[in-house]
Amino acid sequence: MSLTREEVLSVAKLARLEFNEEEIQRFQADLNNILDYIDVLGEINTDNVEPLVQVNESGVKLREDVVRKSLTAEEAMKNAPASQDGALIVPKVVGE
Repeated sequence: MSLTREEVLSVAKLARLEFNEEEIQRFQADLNNILDYIDVLGEINTDNVEPLVQVNESGVKLREDVVRKSLTAEEAMKNAPASQDGALIVPKVVGE
């Protein structure tokens, strides 16, 4: 696949970029090189390759899921500057 000058200009317009003639030619060549490389990658036989879930082999280290005592609603409201009926009262910040 090869991008034409018009396609490069179309992509530039979508990205709201402006290029001079030299930059258009350079980007056309660069984008075509990228697409050629992607075509090469598509030719690689990956039939016996396991899908990659993590980049590093250590994986995700998860902490043990332990049930712990948490604050009750009343205890949490003790730290609130203002509350009413179990809800925090905060100053209005939207529309000011």
